[in-house]
Amino acid sequence: MRTLLLVPALLSLAVVPALAQQRGAANAPQGPRRLGDFQSWTAAVHSEGGQKVCYAFTRATRTDPTREGVILTVTHRASGRDQVALSAGYTYPRNAAVTVTVGQTALPFYTGGNSAFARDGRAAVAAFRAGAQAVARGPRAGGRGNATDTFTLSGFSAAYDAISQECPAARR
Repeated sequence: MRTLLLVPALLSLAVVPALAQQRGAANAPQGPRRLGDFQSWTAAVHSEGGQKVCYAFTRATRTDPTREGVILTVTHRASGRDQVALSAGYTYPRNAAVTVTVGQTALPFYTGGNSAFARDGRAAVAAFRAGAQAVARGPRAGGRGNATDTFTLSGFSAAYDAISQECPAARR
């Protein structure tokens, strides 16, 4: 009789933690999921606070001065679309201004820490769709001289379309 009661008790000790682990894995935040590579651009999605965040990014093809981690990103969040950011690979001087030029279009960016942000994301996206390359110019670290970063826009439209499909605009 004791043996009959002991078997279900031992089974429950083994099954309950396994179920809890499965449930925890299902609720755990997931890392980024690649939507695709589009020539020089990559599109991806991840979850932030239970909301989808879709983004497309590319790395600089040229940097002067030479440095790593210089990335141009366009992001769609529930709180806003067409958020355009440039990660410079160094901290900008306080109140620095950056200009990103696409063809004849000069786009003003403001800075904060090691990033610069488009003042008008829609205008930046429109320029990126129409252009071949984007050139960012701003002050170097410490404010001595200028830094210039070049990004190819090859594949931008396809990457942008992929993030827009994954994170469609809210209907009004």
